[in-house]
Amino acid sequence: MNILLAEDQAMIRTALASLLRLEANFTVTEAADGTAALGLLKQQAFDLLLSDIEMPGQTGIELAQFVQQQKLATKVVIITTFGRAGYVKRAMDAGVGGFLLKDAPVEQLVQAIKQVMAGKRVVDSELLLNSLGEQDPLSEKERQALRLAADGQSTSEIAAALYIAEGTARNYLSEAISKLNAANRIDAARIARQKGWL
Repeated sequence: MNILLAEDQAMIRTALASLLRLEANFTVTEAADGTAALGLLKQQAFDLLLSDIEMPGQTGIELAQFVQQQKLATKVVIITTFGRAGYVKRAMDAGVGGFLLKDAPVEQLVQAIKQVMAGKRVVDSELLLNSLGEQDPLSEKERQALRLAADGQSTSEIAAALYIAEGTARNYLSEAISKLNAANRIDAARIARQKGWL
């Protein structure tokens, strides 16, 4: 089985890759961040993408969305240290087959990979229970604008990055601020990130 492992923390990536390579039929290609993983997904076929969520470049969920949009045969399993409810819903919407916390035993991860490859969905039970709570109020455009605002980009830079008018970017930000009852765009980004909606 050909696995692409996307994880920006070098120590975790190396340790995880080493553990996975102990499995008889696992071949592991490592990607140091979301951008590198996206490049590899465009170049070659993988049976499985095993990805962190929060990484520079592309997030794990954005990588899953790419796999879904391109109709790749690649299955996706997300591993994260963040048990944020919003992530589970967004990951499932993006066609993710498995969603596990990084503190799970490696045997559980290997088992989950095998189940996902067999067409099943595997979600950490604690995460699943948490995800049944609050609904994500943000639209995809609002989420993108907030993410850029959190990175310190101005309204004009956000507009350029999203190929929209400056007024539209301002509207997305003010809608997000309003929906999250936030004081400003930075506060809105903080709230959304905490909930797993960013």
